[in-house]
Formats: sequence, C-alpha cells, structure tokens
Amino acid sequence: MPTTQNLKQHTIGWIGTGHMGFPMAERLLKAGCDLTAYNRTRAKAEPLTQAGARIVDAPADLADRDVVFIMVSASKDLQDVALGPRGVLTGARAPKILVDCSTVSREASQAVRAAAEKRGTVMLAAPVSGNGKVVKAGRLGVVASGPRAAYDAVLPYLEAIGAGVTYVGEGELARMVKICHNVMLGIVAQTLAEITVLAEKGGVPRHAFLDFINKSVMGSTFTRYKTPAYVKLDFTPLFTPLLLRKDLDLGLQAARELEVPLPTAAGVREILQSLIGNGFTDCDFAALILHQAKASNLKIVPEDVPVSDGLEPVQAAAHRG
Repeated sequence: MPTTQNLKQHTIGWIGTGHMGFPMAERLLKAGCDLTAYNRTRAKAEPLTQAGARIVDAPADLADRDVVFIMVSASKDLQDVALGPRGVLTGARAPKILVDCSTVSREASQAVRAAAEKRGTVMLAAPVSGNGKVVKAGRLGVVASGPRAAYDAVLPYLEAIGAGVTYVGEGELARMVKICHNVMLGIVAQTLAEITVLAEKGGVPRHAFLDFINKSVMGSTFTRYKTPAYVKLDFTPLFTPLLLRKDLDLGLQAARELEVPLPTAAGVREILQSLIGNGFTDCDFAALILHQAKASNLKIVPEDVPVSDGLEPVQAAAHRG
C-alpha cells in the first residue's frame, strides 16, 4: 500500500469524472492527494469538492499539475481533452506526466503521445479493468506501458486507485492488452448468458446455476460481479452495449491488421449489434441475457433472492511487473 508521503510528491490533475473516473479520482483524494479535476459537465465533478478537490473549467487549466490522469470514453474524447481547444497540451505550460486510463485505439494514443513528447511531457498508457463498483471495492486492475521512469513515478497513485498494477513495456503495449481483455469480456458475457439461459430452460433457477458456476473452477471476479444483474435483471448501466461494441471493433481491427482470426469475437460483435439494434443502448451489457432468452423462446423474470457480487473491499496490493 503506498504511503501518504509517496502520494504527496506530485500535484495531480484529473480529466473525466464519469462512472469510472469519479470513483478513481475519489480514491486518490481519500488517500491524501492534492487533486484538481475537470469534467465536460462540471456538475458531475462538483461532488469531488467534498473530498477536497478543486474543479476547473477546461483541461488547459490543469497544465500546471505535475501529473494529469485522463479517464474518458473514446478515442475522440482523448484527443479533444489533450489536443482540442483548451486541451491540456495546448497552453503555455504542460504537465510533466500524462497518464491515460481510457480504452482507446493505439492510433489515438500514439497521436497524443507524439504531441506530448513535443511539449516535453511523458505519456503513459494505463487502461483499467473493472467498473465503478470494482473501483469502489478497491479491486481495479491496471496495465501500464510507456517509459519505465514515468511508470515508477506514478506507481504509488496507480496502486492507490486499484488492487494490482502490471507494467508490460514501452509504447502502446498496454493498449493491446486492454483491447484483448475487453474482447474476452464480451465473449465471456455472451457465453455466460447462453449457458445460463440453457440451464434455466432446463429447469434450473438462474441464481442456483450461477452460484454453482461462481464456486467452480469456471467462476471469476467477472462472473461473480455480473451475477446480480443476470439474476435480478437489473441493467443499470455500468458499461453499455455501445461501449462494448466500440471495444470489440478495436479488437477486430487489430486482428485484421495482424492477420489473426477471431471468429468467436466476430460472432459476439454481431450479437451485440443485434442487441443495440433492438434498442438496448442506455443500459448495461448484461442485457445480453434478455436477448439470448428471447432467441431461445424463454420468458425470464427477475428472481427476488439475495445474491452477492463478490466485491467485498480489499486493500490495494503491491504492484506486479
């Protein structure tokens, strides 16, 4: 666990306080960091002031911070907050280190990295694995790539945000890791929907089937924290089908460039497109189970039974890598 002293070595800027960014920034504030935040919709960032944050009106207002973290939804958003009007890299000053935690394309990341280097700013790619609930529970995973010295400098902050940090090397390697991770996420989510519907149509209650899966060698942090959504049919958006489609598209694009066949991922991408085409956009991607049930001629209803998401809070772990 990083010490408070380690977390006071740098002033921190934070861009993006959505479902993921807000709890990530909040963890740094609770750990004692000097943090100033920006969000496109200022009202979404304002509650961070209760934990000691300052709020600014533009990314450029964070240029005097030592380290600036970015957590946005898409490649265009990253380029906008870094290089657009009043971007963090467009003013008279620039931060020492830029840490992008978003899931974006390698091309967008490379463009921002090149612009950062021209300003004397070192950039790390540090995408994360999890959702807002995972962040709050202290179980977020982080993969990082870029100059090793910059990684070592920001490691205490990454450890304060999550439970495990993996350094994979220079450049954009972390982008490839995160894209592969989210391709697997889509495949597992659809597989879980399929087998759960199969079990229920065979007479097994969803909660009982998923309880067994979670206790078996096939269970995982992911299957456990998606279980309440699959059992209760609560699709409050943590990660939408639109965002998952974006990540599958990134993975399939990389696969085409590298001549790697991904037939399972391609099939899941089209199932996801069908889900979106049926109006499931502003919801969690766990709604895949509704789509699967309809295709299976099975009417499913919420099961009113207590189920755990397996996200009991943990202390941040020492880094790996």
